[in-house]
Amino acid sequence: LDGLVLHNIDLSIKAGEMVGLLGPNGSGKTTLLKLASGILKPAQGEIKLDGSSISQLSRKSIARNVAVVPQQFHIPFAFTTGEVVMLGRTPFLRALAEESEADRRVVNDALELVGIRELAQRRFDELSGGERQKVILAMALAQQPKLLLLDEPTVHLDIAHQMEILELVRGLNTGRGLTVIAAMHDLNLASLYFDRLILLKEGRVWADGAPNQVLTEQMISEVFSASVRVETHPLTGVPHIVVMPK
Repeated sequence: LDGLVLHNIDLSIKAGEMVGLLGPNGSGKTTLLKLASGILKPAQGEIKLDGSSISQLSRKSIARNVAVVPQQFHIPFAFTTGEVVMLGRTPFLRALAEESEADRRVVNDALELVGIRELAQRRFDELSGGERQKVILAMALAQQPKLLLLDEPTVHLDIAHQMEILELVRGLNTGRGLTVIAAMHDLNLASLYFDRLILLKEGRVWADGAPNQVLTEQMISEVFSASVRVETHPLTGVPHIVVMPK
């Protein structure tokens, strides 16, 4: 746990929700995602997925239901984009078995859905940051998950690619009913794209609700020790945070 302890976390995420996790570095966002994916096991309490304790499920069973888009993803070999996305079918393959025609269809659908079909034969390590993030998202979708976990999916991307990734994720949520939990760094992007925000501080849930309930000047001051002014976005009506210089 890298010394971090989550305290008295009691959260329920309904199917089809799009939830953003917010908080300073070290507040517990990534740890919470690792617990939800079964990578970490809680010292106390339990994590349930569709009513079943995640600790009782096999890695393969979890991977058939939960897909993770990590903050950093490295491929040690010169894989093509198509080969990377095919890695998402691993939970469905028997040991040493080759992928089937059905697996190839799922991969092609994932590439199409994310809009990178034309990159299928390109080497992953030659792609731009925005293209790589789309490939990792397509790999996650190839798992055909019910729950998608993203760890700061817009980090290191320019604003155009940040919005493109979040538009894609939002479309999967609204169009396919995919449940989404994402750790977010940018408060304004979180406010724009997520219906529910969970604000963490020092391993505790500080606030949980709609953006206008969570992103208040007082909450942001308490959690981030920052002076801000919260205005209303002129087009969407959601909170828009303006940082005030000291």
